[in-house]
Amino acid sequence: MPQDAFTLRLVAKELDETLSGGRINRINQPSRDEVSLLIYTGKRTLKLSLNANASDCGAYFDGTETENPAVAPNFCMLLRKHIQGALVSSVGLVGFERILRFRLLCGSDFSTAERELYLEVMGKYSNLILTENGVILGALKTTSLDDAVRRMIFPGVKYVLPAPQDKADPSDEGALRAVLQSPMEDLGRFLFTRVAGLAPSTAEQIAASYKGGDLCDHVRTFLFSDDISPCVLERNGAPVDFYARAVAGATRYPTLSAAQSAYYDKKRTVRRFEGAQRKLSSAASAAIKKQEKRLALLLEKREAVSDAVSLRIKGEVLTANLFAVKRGETGVKFPNFYEDGALLSIRLDPSLSPAQNAQSYFKRYRKAKRTLEMLVPQEAETRAELDYLRSLLAAVASAESREDLVSVGEEMTEAGLLRAEQHPKKHTQAIPYRTYEREGFRIFAGRNNLQNDRLVRQSSESDLWLHARGLHSCHAVIKTEGRRVPESVKRFAAAVCAKFSDGHGEKIPVDCCEVKYVKKPPKSKAGFVLYSKFETLAGDPTLLSE
Repeated sequence: MPQDAFTLRLVAKELDETLSGGRINRINQPSRDEVSLLIYTGKRTLKLSLNANASDCGAYFDGTETENPAVAPNFCMLLRKHIQGALVSSVGLVGFERILRFRLLCGSDFSTAERELYLEVMGKYSNLILTENGVILGALKTTSLDDAVRRMIFPGVKYVLPAPQDKADPSDEGALRAVLQSPMEDLGRFLFTRVAGLAPSTAEQIAASYKGGDLCDHVRTFLFSDDISPCVLERNGAPVDFYARAVAGATRYPTLSAAQSAYYDKKRTVRRFEGAQRKLSSAASAAIKKQEKRLALLLEKREAVSDAVSLRIKGEVLTANLFAVKRGETGVKFPNFYEDGALLSIRLDPSLSPAQNAQSYFKRYRKAKRTLEMLVPQEAETRAELDYLRSLLAAVASAESREDLVSVGEEMTEAGLLRAEQHPKKHTQAIPYRTYEREGFRIFAGRNNLQNDRLVRQSSESDLWLHARGLHSCHAVIKTEGRRVPESVKRFAAAVCAKFSDGHGEKIPVDCCEVKYVKKPPKSKAGFVLYSKFETLAGDPTLLSE
């Protein structure tokens, strides 16, 4: 994000015009790195967010409601003590640094004082510092005498600016002109490395807008012009950056603060969504790993008793030839009457009689047979559980909205994969199906396995049901209302199944049949059905984007 001196100068100008003369009525600290000031400007109350978080640093008006901690942090209490009720005298940029300075007139019945609140917007080094007469009263992030730092930040120390970079200050025309005498071929890169206060995106914008002539005048005109066109650029629904000047394909906003607020709000929404997605994926993956381990053990046991039939045959061959076996022998060979007389090697326990050796083989056979009989249903149950868990993982991966994740999370909570407190409380109002309309036909698709089952139960027998063949996918239903469904509508519904499946490519096979041919076996996992009398369509996920 271009939180550079160029952008912050325009932010400071906007804040100064809006807040000068305003009174700070309330101070909160909703998170470790963020302070919010409620300022009454004489016409309305605005919430100013001062954020020193590495990824969200900046100053902007924020209209969203945030939950504040029950006990205010120490820095919040310090600000309430020193600047609550203060008047905002001015807001400005310190030199051409990434530092905003709020001059505050603080007063009480007994005294008045001028204090300054500095917001240093420097990525992971961002900070919020309160001073009086150049001395630090407190800071959001402090250092100590034990820290090996060049710049001390703690109460009682004189406030000093960060050490300047080895770059030309654009407000110093002579220094800037000297640096720009011999620019590199990559002008954007050159400006970023040699001119102070520029983010890479700002340097690229300056380079792109330069069409020849005096480069120094062009840079200064760009940086110190008050003409702005605030906007936010997005790609595939995710925010990329906000800008003070227009960018192709970006969404315009009335003010720079509004653009910042929208950008950070979208960014936090994406971050929360990805965090929730990771949590659900981790829970499903852990359960899958556990079931895979169980299946491996079952297969190992099955392999160990896979020779049950050979044990019975050895017992029978040995019984038929007991007369030829001498006690104390360790092994014999007799014709196998099950394999055209081929010799069969049979190991013997010399401490047992021939008859006892034969009974030992029959005993081991019966034990192996019982084990196999127990393993078969266990293996089937484990494979069904694995298939179900993989369907949950596929639903999480294909989720596109918070509602998708909430619905899958609720199903995982019901299945015991998440503790109730790990997931938001269940909605009193059921989350709706994914809904589409095509050529007058309504199409519904489930967001999770529970919705898939409910969708089938609530559909008429003549409605069309679709599901990606051999894949984990949503169930889709076309409401026919007694009408014949065109092929184009079927293809669109098939595209819905293809998109919300774990398949890849543009030709995903999707089976389609009437709901009356869809049956759910008793005691089967959620989302599992059997179906017949179907046709297969080619599901193309790109149809949805079109």
